[in-house]
Amino acid sequence: MATAPSLLHSSGSSFFAQFRAFPHSSSSSVFPHVKRHGNVVVPVRASDSGVVLVEKSDAEKTYRLKTAYTEKIVPLLIEEFSYTNKHQALKLPTLPKTLEGVISQEKFEKSRAYSLDKSHFHFIHEFVTIVTDSTILYFGVLPWFWKKSGEYVTTVGFNAENEILHTLAFLAGLMIWSQITDLPFSLYSTFVIEARHGFNKQTPWLFFRDMIKGIFLAVIIGPPIVSAIIVIVQKGGPYLAIYLWAFTFGLSIVMMTLYPVLIAPLFNKFTPLPDGQLREKIEKLASTLNFPLRKLFVVDGSTRSSHSNAYMYGFFKNKRIVLYDTLIQQCKNDEEIVAVIAHELGHWKLNHTVYTFVAMQILTLLQFGGYTLVRNSTDLFRSFGFDTEPVLIGLILFQHTVIPLQQLVSFGLNLVSRSFEFQADAFAKKLGYASELRSGLVKLQEENLSAMNTDPWFSAYHYSHPPLVERLAALDDSDKKKD
Repeated sequence: MATAPSLLHSSGSSFFAQFRAFPHSSSSSVFPHVKRHGNVVVPVRASDSGVVLVEKSDAEKTYRLKTAYTEKIVPLLIEEFSYTNKHQALKLPTLPKTLEGVISQEKFEKSRAYSLDKSHFHFIHEFVTIVTDSTILYFGVLPWFWKKSGEYVTTVGFNAENEILHTLAFLAGLMIWSQITDLPFSLYSTFVIEARHGFNKQTPWLFFRDMIKGIFLAVIIGPPIVSAIIVIVQKGGPYLAIYLWAFTFGLSIVMMTLYPVLIAPLFNKFTPLPDGQLREKIEKLASTLNFPLRKLFVVDGSTRSSHSNAYMYGFFKNKRIVLYDTLIQQCKNDEEIVAVIAHELGHWKLNHTVYTFVAMQILTLLQFGGYTLVRNSTDLFRSFGFDTEPVLIGLILFQHTVIPLQQLVSFGLNLVSRSFEFQADAFAKKLGYASELRSGLVKLQEENLSAMNTDPWFSAYHYSHPPLVERLAALDDSDKKKD
């Protein structure tokens, strides 16, 4: 599960994450009790004489800071505690017994060093996030920035009362802020940690070229979508949640169709898998399962990283499979690659993709339903220092008030995803690829330097895929049951 995002960044699997991804391509409980004093919402505190109202400016700062800790920082600190357990597991100097004799000691030491480096980096990054979020909330940066963006719209000769123009100016500022604040961490992660452990293949030119392309896409795609959402919210009426869901459903279909055809090729080169035994074996497997394979690609993942992967995409009778060139290079034979593809086709055959898509649509509709309940909540906006109720701000505030709930939902989705992975492994095994799948999984674990020792609670809470130890144990367990 992804770490909770900064207030000025995006994350999560919901539509709100996609919506806020335009400022940056990178999820809180109900508010504490408050009392109204005229038109001002202020927190209360106890005194010797009873309940005393706090002065407005101090009250707002106090409330924002309390909100930061109860709705954002506390959940983040709890999550960091789980990372502490993970960090301790990574420090273990020996392999799990299941992997003894399977993973070499040299690979284990490299994996351990890589995982610890990433863990240290994570703690530093999240500490900065906590400090930044506390500062943003305490000093009311968001309402100040919203006001300044309106002033900018007026300065350049447009009407700041036009919420769409005001919102786009606000998002442009967030994009600049996000790029500036994230750049040092991205550079360090890519050119220090990844390079230190032999994964980074990017040049600085390629890194910044990708970043510029991402900004360009956000500028082109973002404004029409943001504008449409604002109009829908303003005119949605009692069926607002349904209209928003219908729009995002259509948008997701369009993006899933266009992304592999128009967007992904901007960042990577996709070439047809050459004729040969590997292609023949994959096509034969697809034909056996009645998988409607139309195209089979190799993507040049090695231009950026030596990490490996494989995936499939497409609707109905137009399916495509993509292999990373690093996967082909790392697997010792074609059978291991075919076993990995058999696992992926298992997800298709068992309808895992359909189940996941339907679940995400239901969750999106429920989130929009929740948003409609607070859309016109003056208290919500004033609690964060806003005198007006902009659509975008309402979406951002709502997302951060449901962080604890989103974390629980994410945990549930991870449990389901892990179950799907076990089922796909079992499916590949039934096709006769048991030994090849085992060796392929081990090879991928070694080459990607994935963590060998994992904390079980952390794994269950954060990982959408089971650790290698659990997957190998499940494959072995099915053998024992047959015996």
